[in-house]
Amino acid sequence: MSKKALMVWGGWEGHEPKQCVDIFAPILEKAGFAVDIHTTLDIYTDAAQMRSYDLISQVYTMSQISKEQEKGLLETIKAGTGFAGWHGGMADAFRNNTEYQFMVGGQWVAHPGNIIDYEVNIINHEDPITAGLSDFKMHSEQYYMHVDPNNEVLATTTFGGQYAPWIEGTVMPVVWKRRWGQGKIFYSSLGHVASDFNVPEAREITRRGLIWASR
Repeated sequence: MSKKALMVWGGWEGHEPKQCVDIFAPILEKAGFAVDIHTTLDIYTDAAQMRSYDLISQVYTMSQISKEQEKGLLETIKAGTGFAGWHGGMADAFRNNTEYQFMVGGQWVAHPGNIIDYEVNIINHEDPITAGLSDFKMHSEQYYMHVDPNNEVLATTTFGGQYAPWIEGTVMPVVWKRRWGQGKIFYSSLGHVASDFNVPEAREITRRGLIWASR
């Protein structure tokens, strides 16, 4: 019996949510998932349907979530459904919802310089999400985030001082995993737009993270 995944996309179109879902929905299907795709958050209040999913991947930026929707999502994850995503679609989804941010393990606050060249450094070479991968370059937004010290960090980036001198040398998590109750959480700050996943390492980390987070 195949696993079931829910992908929910929406919010700010500049993050190309549909295009990103169009990349990873077939990847999940190839990995044996039956994938449902929704374009609103209404599904989050359907407790029976939500509990049927092994994985929820959200690509929903700079938006709002109702108390009922947030409660439904968080309780589903706490009961064992995995939650995984990337960039603003997961860590800049709902700026007013601190309980949601607590679950994610971080929240975007800045990307100094906007689209720039930077390096991602793999710091855990044993974890299945990053094993066998080397440090790599990105030309995209370098996310500065508020992060939970409880995260299990797998990759980081180091900020220069050319755009904000006071943060020069700051080492910032890029990829992490964690738990929320019985549910597994995966996050990567990579993926500002769909073309970012043309970088093989960025795509592979996300692919592995989605599969890892599944129940």
